[in-house]
Amino acid sequence: MSIKGTYGDPDLIVKLGKFCMPFGKHSKILLIDLPLTYLVWFSKKGFPCGELGQLMRIVHDIKSGGMEHLFDGVRNKHSIHGPGSSKINCE
Repeated sequence: MSIKGTYGDPDLIVKLGKFCMPFGKHSKILLIDLPLTYLVWFSKKGFPCGELGQLMRIVHDIKSGGMEHLFDGVRNKHSIHGPGSSKINCE
């Protein structure tokens, strides 16, 4: 995966809104819904290799920069329980 540089890229934001955590305590949760404390832990210990790590780093940067509102439209669009819900089918 090549990250071209802007977090305002609509395709990247949509991808983040569909990508689920594949393992661990927060498995099957959208990356955009991971707690910031969990992402901060990874930022200190090291993000996973590959696309997952790149996407987690982007979510960390967006959340820690106070720009989480970028996820609102995507979260509402893909929610299986309507606007405002973070219950996404990650199965």
